[in-house]
Amino acid sequence: MPSPPKTSARARVLSQWRGVDYAPLEVARATPARRPGDVLPALLKELRLDVRQAEAEVVKVWNNLIDPVVTAHAQPANLHKGTLFVNVDSSVWLTEIVRYRRKEIIERLQHSFGKSVIQKISFRIG
Repeated sequence: MPSPPKTSARARVLSQWRGVDYAPLEVARATPARRPGDVLPALLKELRLDVRQAEAEVVKVWNNLIDPVVTAHAQPANLHKGTLFVNVDSSVWLTEIVRYRRKEIIERLQHSFGKSVIQKISFRIG
């Protein structure tokens, strides 16, 4: 087992006087700052901003891509993990869309945004 690092008399006196040993915290704060250019790419990847932008775009262009008759009764609510959730105003339109228009809608959206962004659609009354 390695021995703890030796502390100076000054550090021992300060930790006794304070009642807390701040030496590890002071060492952690002494690390040098990194350039934003080194940190930013990893941060953007972690936040998945490119995926979130695509999700917002789907909602924006819905009315232009889909038949106006359908958009009058169905609007996208959100996109989560590749599933587009669409609110439909009545059970009649829900049945119409699910039975006859689902394939066309998903093909148009996948053609515009890619299959990785929109993998499936879930319609619900709302």
